[in-house]
Amino acid sequence: MPEKILALTKQVSTLATSKVDEIRKITQMTKILSINASIEAARAGDSGSGFAVVAEAVGTVSKDIEAIAEKLQSDLGVKVKELNDVGLSLISNIKGTRLADLALNMIDVIDRNLYERSCDVRWWATDSSVISCAANGTAESRSAGERLAVILESYTVYLDIWIAGRDGTVVAHGRPAKYPSVLGTAVSNEDWFRKAMKTRDGGDFVACDIAANKHLGGAQVATYATAIRENGAKNGAPIGVLAIFFDWEKQSRDVVSNVRLTEAERQTTRCLILNSNHRVIAASGRLEDLDHFPLKTNGQSIGAYVDDSGRLVGFALTPGYETYQGLGWYGALVQAHSNGDSKH
Repeated sequence: MPEKILALTKQVSTLATSKVDEIRKITQMTKILSINASIEAARAGDSGSGFAVVAEAVGTVSKDIEAIAEKLQSDLGVKVKELNDVGLSLISNIKGTRLADLALNMIDVIDRNLYERSCDVRWWATDSSVISCAANGTAESRSAGERLAVILESYTVYLDIWIAGRDGTVVAHGRPAKYPSVLGTAVSNEDWFRKAMKTRDGGDFVACDIAANKHLGGAQVATYATAIRENGAKNGAPIGVLAIFFDWEKQSRDVVSNVRLTEAERQTTRCLILNSNHRVIAASGRLEDLDHFPLKTNGQSIGAYVDDSGRLVGFALTPGYETYQGLGWYGALVQAHSNGDSKH
């Protein structure tokens, strides 16, 4: 409907301009006739004096009609502009609301996905082979690694799973053939290890922001960790840490590439996932041409606005899901004009 308003506004403007031009052409012709009549009246002398009065009156009427036409065009131009602005505002509000809703849906899908990761890490930390390996170190490395490999075969969203002992040394993982540098790696200074060892109980976990892991081929991963506890008891003493590495690049790309856009919208819209600092951590299209997106939220958790480049931006803050509170990430959709550039 807003698009129809704009189309009708354009038609009214075009029609009015055309008709005013026609009026001006007629008044111009009338002016010429008035001038010619005045000339002929002057030639006729006293006998043409009455005709001269009529010619002058016709000229005056012609000027009045031209003035009315100019005023009509001026007033109509103002109203047409107001109507056009209303139409543009309606389009911006409707499209903005749609983009914001899609952004919320997109970040909600991410949240639900990452919530499942928090469940996985807490569950697997109670596996008997994992507990035994954390307690006994490399003596249980082979059997624990085989157990982790079985898990990875079923859960293809992970690149690897690590077991680190109390001292912060990786004593087992699920893909030694693919990632041979992992075993024996010291992780005691890693943020996820230190925080996992301080978790309050077996129901607690650590979720880290997206980062490249050099031991996993430099892949961008979402790391989840929790303490492995003595005897697998919820309140048992921490004897190590289980860390799982979510294949962020592939999984997030699937999410941002499958937002429910129309084909026309897909040509001009970019879907982004931003971390709490508005760094782009996932994007439809090429990620390498993006780094930071200047999102303007004005303190709102969801909304839309037109940026300085004329692009329509819809955004939504992570709502979290169940026990996963989110990391302050945003979903954002950036829509350019049909002839614009929606790369950034």
